[in-house]
Amino acid sequence: MEPIAIDVRSEIGKLNGVIVHVPGPEVENMTPENAARALYSDILNLAIALPEYNNFIGVLKKYTNVFEVKDLLHDILKNNHVKNEMLQKICQYEKHDQDDVCRMVQELDPEILARQLIEGVEMQKDNLTRFLDNERFCMHPLPNFFFTRDASFSVGNEVMISKMANSVRERETMIMEAIFNYHPILQAKTVNPVNLYDKTKKGTIEGGDVIVAREDIILVGTGDRTTTQGIDSLIEHFKTKPGVQHIIVQELPFKPESFIHLDMVFTFLDQDKCMIFEPLIIDATKYLTIHITIDGEKVVSIKEEKNILAALRSLGMDLEPIRCGGNDDVFVMEREQWQSGANFFTLEPGKFIGYARNVNTIENLNKHGFEVVRARDIVSDKVKIEDYKKLVITIEGNELSRGGGGARCMTMPISRQQVTW
Repeated sequence: MEPIAIDVRSEIGKLNGVIVHVPGPEVENMTPENAARALYSDILNLAIALPEYNNFIGVLKKYTNVFEVKDLLHDILKNNHVKNEMLQKICQYEKHDQDDVCRMVQELDPEILARQLIEGVEMQKDNLTRFLDNERFCMHPLPNFFFTRDASFSVGNEVMISKMANSVRERETMIMEAIFNYHPILQAKTVNPVNLYDKTKKGTIEGGDVIVAREDIILVGTGDRTTTQGIDSLIEHFKTKPGVQHIIVQELPFKPESFIHLDMVFTFLDQDKCMIFEPLIIDATKYLTIHITIDGEKVVSIKEEKNILAALRSLGMDLEPIRCGGNDDVFVMEREQWQSGANFFTLEPGKFIGYARNVNTIENLNKHGFEVVRARDIVSDKVKIEDYKKLVITIEGNELSRGGGGARCMTMPISRQQVTW
């Protein structure tokens, strides 16, 4: 395969390449006892979730270049310098440098090491302390990694490395940073804005909170996972860019957990349409929308806006909102938002993927002119994506949604075609 250059200047440009991670044993290595530490409120049944995921990734493979995290990681670990550098960084952060685990994994074959860095390294019960330790793993599994959106995100021709709000996910960022720095097929410039600019030690930012609206506009949510200090780091980085840049910041509730990221309440669908959770995006007066304008090396304006839609309209993007859960019942909206009903991943303008279980949301999309096609029918070649002008592709999602994310969460786009606005 030819090398692919990072280039993402919108949420909806035709998709040229995406990174995913197929959920594996790391998901089943969760128990009710350790699920909360892994940031889950429930445990997933992989036997049920995997067929749903296979339909999802099957659609992506029919459409674009798909790269698997584990394969990319395996490739770079064949380089001893890269392997040593990554293991040293992981071991220092997770405080394994004084025990045997790092010496043990250092000797592993690259393929096995790539798997264990994601699935976890089991503790050898070879002394009394370890025998009595309730922990099964000395290096914990990464059950959230199939949400590849969070650990890194593409903006323009750069890959931003996240600073995760919870330390249990920080190994994901280390893996993604190494992949982008060293894999020969990915022509990437990585930037770690929090490490570069944050002096407060309070900065965090995750990819689910960052939405590229247009080449000069990004939306960022601030709440449980992305702090204002993390966004300040992005501002500092954008000061190094030529021209005028706009950052629209949306405050999010810290509870319930379904508001974890901005893309759980707002996603782009087309050049003139978006999916919203209306009670927050339009009706909430408690949660501010802030419009920051950067020109050259300084912030030239920072002001409150009525909402995201009004802020985008002032910049020439007039979007029709389609409501998650339908138009009538707030309780239905809340239930379907909880099930990632506002979280869609766009393949190209007007064609996108989401969960079938959110029946009122899908019905509302159909009323707005989007044909509804099942992912399994695309995978089995019963229908073709190119035969439709406006299309919502549905995956079942009954089990996957229990992980707390949707189709956008499970993708990390690395290249999209330009959009003519």
